[in-house]
Formats: sequence, structure tokens, C-alpha cells
Amino acid sequence: MTTAFWETLWLTFQLAATTTFFLILIGIPIAYALAHSRSRWKPWLEALISMPLVLPPTVLGFYLLLAFSPRSALGSWLESALGLQLVFTFPGLVVGSIIYSLPFMVQPVQSGFENLPGNLTEAAYSLGKSRWQTLTRVLLPNIKPALLTGLVLSFAHTVGEFGVILMIGGNIPGHTRVASIAIYDEVEALNYGLANQYALALVAFAFFILVLVYSINRRATRALL
Repeated sequence: MTTAFWETLWLTFQLAATTTFFLILIGIPIAYALAHSRSRWKPWLEALISMPLVLPPTVLGFYLLLAFSPRSALGSWLESALGLQLVFTFPGLVVGSIIYSLPFMVQPVQSGFENLPGNLTEAAYSLGKSRWQTLTRVLLPNIKPALLTGLVLSFAHTVGEFGVILMIGGNIPGHTRVASIAIYDEVEALNYGLANQYALALVAFAFFILVLVYSINRRATRALL
């Protein structure tokens, strides 16, 4: 296995780890707000967040490419005001991955919040806990299986991305060339041996992730019985 092989895998898992970190910061507040919302706009917000589940990845990637292009108003502002270029860069991959993997974090955590008994929050408030303390010290510890499932699925989903990554990041070795892109690239070059190495690495990782998710869910089910 060459240095480029390990570099590509490292970039893949670096992207997944970075994306998952930001999804924790973004996804948990969104899930909490949706779980406790009574707004008539809630179905619209849930549909918007869930769009990446049903949209072809290339469609999402195409619109992100247009939005972040230096020729667009948003892309031009990001580059001039913040010096941030998102097209064909690692930061662009992170932003695209956050949007694409958001429902994999939000939905399990939201479900966890919704399945908690309402008197748990009321009891925390009656004991003088603030909303932040209630969330971090009472609610989150009681939805550990849902939280872990969201973390694992977000990480795994980012590892397997292809369409969004290809559209917004291209195929730049050492910068935006992740494992899924490398497999496609090696197959096009008829280099099936190297493509097989990348594929086997992702198969092994996917199997491990699924075992982990099912183990978490099994333990959670046993705890409720």
C-alpha cells in the first residue's frame, strides 16, 4: 500500500471526524428545538433538514457548487470578507458534509428527546436547574443510545459520501480526494487492485459501524425491559 493510499484514508476519516464534531454542536440544539416545538412550521423544518435523505447527492452538490462559487453573491462575500474559499477545498468538503449528514444526527437525537417522559424536565426545573443544565446534565445522559447512534451514523455516512464530495471538492490528491472518489478514479483507470484495497477498507469499516449501531440499540432495548 502506497503513501497516497494512507493519505487518502486519513483525509477521509479526518473529514468524517471534523464533520461529526460540528454536527454535535449544530445537530443537538436543532434536535432539541424540534422535539419541543409546537410550531405549525415544524413539519416544514423537518422536511428541509431531511431533504438530503431523498435528494440525489449530485443535486445537492450542484447547488452547493453554485452557492459557494466565487461568481455567486455568497461565494464572493465569503472570499472577500472572510478570505474563505469553499469550492475545491477541504473546508468546502466539511460544509457540504455537514449539510448532507445533518439528518443522520438530528433524527435519532430528536427521537431520543421525544421519547423521554415529560416529567423529567419538569422535575429538573423544580430542582432549580436552568435550561442548559437540564439539557446537559439530565436529558442528554438519558438519551445516550440515540446520541451515540447519531454520532456513529453521521461519521459513517460522511465516510461513504461521493456525489456531494465530487461536485464541490473535485478530485485533488491530498486535499479533496477521499476514499469514495479514489475508488471511482482507480476503476476508471482500470486499476482494480488498488480500487479493491480502498473498497475493502470501507467495507470493513461499514461492517464495524453497523455492528456498533445494532449493539447500542440492543443494549438500549434491554435497558427499557
